[in-house]
Amino acid sequence: MPPDLMLSEHALELSVVLPCLNEAETLAACLAAAWAGLAALGISGEVVVADNGSLDGSPSLAEQHGARLVYVAQRGYGRALQAGIHAARGRYVIIADSDGSYDLSYLKPFWAKLHAGYALVIGTRFKGKILPRAMPPLHRYLGNPLLTWLANRLFGTCLSDYHCGMRAFERAALLNLPLHAGGMEFATEMIAQAALNNLPLAEVPITYAPDGRSRPPHLRPWRDGWRHLRLMLHLKWQRRKMRLAQAVSVKPPSTTST
Repeated sequence: MPPDLMLSEHALELSVVLPCLNEAETLAACLAAAWAGLAALGISGEVVVADNGSLDGSPSLAEQHGARLVYVAQRGYGRALQAGIHAARGRYVIIADSDGSYDLSYLKPFWAKLHAGYALVIGTRFKGKILPRAMPPLHRYLGNPLLTWLANRLFGTCLSDYHCGMRAFERAALLNLPLHAGGMEFATEMIAQAALNNLPLAEVPITYAPDGRSRPPHLRPWRDGWRHLRLMLHLKWQRRKMRLAQAVSVKPPSTTST
C-alpha cells in the first residue's frame, strides 16, 4: 500500500497522472513505483489513474493500490491525460504511460528541473538509454527523429525527443494553454503550445524499457504519425495567420498630401 501522502488538496505538491486502457498486466507495478518515487522525494502527493474504459479490471487494481480513479468516457490518449490533469490536485504533475516502460520510482531529475523554474520538463530517451526491444527501429531511426526535427524547426525548440511519454510540468501553466488534441498527437501539442507561449522548457535523460504487456500497443505508427504532422502544420499556420492579422491591425493609415 502507498505511504500516507494523501493530504488535503492545498497541501499536495505533486500528482503522478497515468492514462490507462486495459493495462492490468503492468498497472500494479507502475503504481507501486510511482508511490516509491513520491516517497523518495519526501513530498506530499497523489497518484491519479485516468481510465479510458478498461475492461480487464484495471480500475479495481488502481483503487486497490491507492490511486485516485478518474473515469474518462471519450477514448483517446489526449482525452485521458487532459481529464487526469484537470482532476489532479498537485501544484506540479508528472505524466507517464502505465505500461512499465518508464521508471516511475526515480522522479528526482524532473522534480529538480521544476524547482529550477522550468514550466515543462520532457524526458528524453535519445539522450538517455533505450534498452533492447524497447523501441521499434521504425520509431527510433525514422519516425521520432524526423518528426522531432520538423517540430524543432516549426516551433523554435531544440529538443531531442518530442514523443517521450514521461513529462513534468506546472499544472496551472499547462491548463492555461489551448490544448485540444484527443489522440497521441497531444504529446506534440503540449510542447508546441508551451513553446509558442514562451514557457521555459527543459529535457532530462531517462531510461526507456520494453513495456510489460502481452498485447499490441495502442500506438498506430502511420496513423498517429500523420496526426502529429497535421497538428504541427495546423498550429504553425494558425500562428502565422494570427501574426498577419496583428500586423494589419497596427498598420498606420495612409495619408494623402495635398
